[in-house]
Amino acid sequence: MTAYFVFVDGVGAGQPDPAVNPLARGDFLLSRFAGGAGAPLPASGRAALLDARLGVEGRPQSATGQTTILTGENAPALLGRHLLGFPNPALRELLGRRSLYRRLAEAGRRAVFLNAYPAFYLRALGFDAPGEAEPLLPELAPLPTRRRVRPSATTVAFAAGGGPFRTFEDARAGRGLTHDLTGARAEALGFRLPRRTGAEAAGLFLAAGRGHDLAAFEFFETDEAGHARSMDQAAEALAKLDAFLRGVVAGLGAEDALLVTSDHGNLEDLSTRNHTLAPVPLLGFGRAAERVGEARDLTGVAPLLLSLAGAPPVG
Repeated sequence: MTAYFVFVDGVGAGQPDPAVNPLARGDFLLSRFAGGAGAPLPASGRAALLDARLGVEGRPQSATGQTTILTGENAPALLGRHLLGFPNPALRELLGRRSLYRRLAEAGRRAVFLNAYPAFYLRALGFDAPGEAEPLLPELAPLPTRRRVRPSATTVAFAAGGGPFRTFEDARAGRGLTHDLTGARAEALGFRLPRRTGAEAAGLFLAAGRGHDLAAFEFFETDEAGHARSMDQAAEALAKLDAFLRGVVAGLGAEDALLVTSDHGNLEDLSTRNHTLAPVPLLGFGRAAERVGEARDLTGVAPLLLSLAGAPPVG
């Protein structure tokens, strides 16, 4: 009985206008629109829309939105503003103290974060990681020393739970997934990784999550496409993401749950490269389907995940 969680960066519920909204150009699971419109979901799934603004003026941003999702705390209200990019010291402290992964560990529950990283990158962030079995390209080897490497909210949150990160060795063995699902971007940088379809990645995600109370994966190519204002880039990202999500839904066990959400709008309006004020979709399948209505804004995601994983709610 596993609760699966897929975090998708930068997808809001916008207008059903295919001229600017790539989600209106196909029947994607995440094709949710303003006011709650959208095609029925498979497998009796249910959808809701969550407020990403959280009572704070300005456009929602990644650092505060993701911190809110992963802690259940209103991070923009804590800072008095929305913060883009990477968490600052105040958010890192909050993530370390209130991360849902930490709460799961304290409750004796098992969680796994299935994004696979290059080992050198994890070490640059100060985390333990086994060495890679292959040399890096010369232009990649000094990467951590050429620029400041900062951890994302997701990375800080998972580290707070004490669990081991997955590396490209795990991706090769089918125990982890590259952030693009297919492995194409890592291969282009010189890493020898198997190429996979979205559907194949779904099978690996389900298998690697079994035996855990919570299994999570993060996909951020959607946000990249939104900032690039690229309809082609958006279409490519959505196609493989949708194949992945549909594969996960189809493979859920009778007692499993799947929750999918985002941190802010972006992809749904390619008329601008900025984040939007749109609400974000929350999709629930399996045990999660009947409970998506419990969350009204981003603060409701962590309590729901903790409950689905069998741990006490955020208190």
